[in-house]
Amino acid sequence: MEKLFGTDGVRGIYGRAPLTPAWIMPLGQVTAALFRRKNSGGGGEVFVGRDTRRSGPDIVRALRRGFERAGCGKIVDAGVISTPGLAYLLARYKPLFGAMVSASHNPPAFNGIKFFDSNGLKLAPEMEREIEGRLRGEAAASAAGFLPAAPAWKPRGGLKPSGLQRDYLDFLKSTFPAHLDLGGMRIVVDCGHGAAWRFAPRIFEELGARVRKMGCRPNGRNINSGCGALAPESMRREVVRGKFDCGLSLDGDGDRVIFSDEKGHLMDGDILLTIAGVFLKQRRVLTSNKLVMTVMSNSGIIEFLEGRGIAVAQVPVGDRNVYAGLEAEGAVLGGESSGHIIFRQFANSGDGTLTALQVLSMLKSMGVPMSRLLGRLSAVERPGAAARRAAVPRLFPHILKNVDAEKKIPLEDCPALRRALKRAQAEFRGRGRVVVRYSGTEPLLRILVEGPTRRQIRRISGELEGAFREDMIRRTT
Repeated sequence: MEKLFGTDGVRGIYGRAPLTPAWIMPLGQVTAALFRRKNSGGGGEVFVGRDTRRSGPDIVRALRRGFERAGCGKIVDAGVISTPGLAYLLARYKPLFGAMVSASHNPPAFNGIKFFDSNGLKLAPEMEREIEGRLRGEAAASAAGFLPAAPAWKPRGGLKPSGLQRDYLDFLKSTFPAHLDLGGMRIVVDCGHGAAWRFAPRIFEELGARVRKMGCRPNGRNINSGCGALAPESMRREVVRGKFDCGLSLDGDGDRVIFSDEKGHLMDGDILLTIAGVFLKQRRVLTSNKLVMTVMSNSGIIEFLEGRGIAVAQVPVGDRNVYAGLEAEGAVLGGESSGHIIFRQFANSGDGTLTALQVLSMLKSMGVPMSRLLGRLSAVERPGAAARRAAVPRLFPHILKNVDAEKKIPLEDCPALRRALKRAQAEFRGRGRVVVRYSGTEPLLRILVEGPTRRQIRRISGELEGAFREDMIRRTT
């Protein structure tokens, strides 16, 4: 069996291993039994949520059968809810554990399963490895001798999906400053036909904004399709066409957000983190004046932040790594360029809607158009002509290539790619960088090249892609 868990749970195309009922049921069974064993065998409750993919209900049913076989007698269905929404409910109600059925930003054919503990935190790598070990051999078929018999399933009374979702919405509203509202603002909200399609527009409306909804007609097959955080162009165009104050795009499970200002300039997670970091530093609530970002963050952003007295700790890609970095550094703010941002004073995981609320509250506090927000913050931080000339980061040119990789050959076994990497690093001489890694959620190799000129980075990224394809051909012939 290949490694089951990636950087964000189990991912794949439904109907192909490991996302078949024959795999999903024992996965649920083994996971539930491990949680029961670690909690002295108690039955406990399991909370389950999903996004809008067509395969979601089938996967939930297979998981539930596995949970029942492991002796979990109370299963609470949270319905269609965002991943951070389920994490919040777990932290509030403290069940045995939770499961989210979602492939986040991936295309509609994909789906996935993420497990959380009773604090709303994703599983530690050690527990993922233990689950994988249990699923090898006989455990994958019957888990004989390990799993207890299951009692009859009984849903918990009083907890309905609509009530749980209202709990989450009320929590989100509580994070918005009580002395502010969104009255007078016109906002485009693109939910990517995903899990946030019901509650995200509603919360902005309840705070006083006029909302133009996009991506709010899920049919099970259109999640993330030409919309949402990975395809914000239609949102950006609508902002400009309709002369809106700003727009935002969420991904399929609602944990990422990308903004557009009123002029149609897109603002990714790096820019949003910069805005929030400078804003919180000015209010003296940015602990240790430090942010946590990933190795994919633009060097120009890091240089800009450090020039304003904000240190940056860089960690590997993945929200679990960002959270671990926040804990290690004692920081309160961190995230990824993808728009997955953690405001640790409110939550333990990234939440696109919560991030949007925080950014909009900063916008209202400053009283300027969104296109001028970062410049205004910078001018306040360091007044004077010199500061105004450097009011926004100078982003280094970069290219991110995604290369198909059905078989994820260990990179140390790719000699052509290693030689190309060595040549690139020698050519940059410290004035550029290359990050090559496999996606933890899709069968892709990601190649990030950042350097002084676009012509140079295009050439180098092409050479790296060609070298990797050469290694792939060599391994298959």
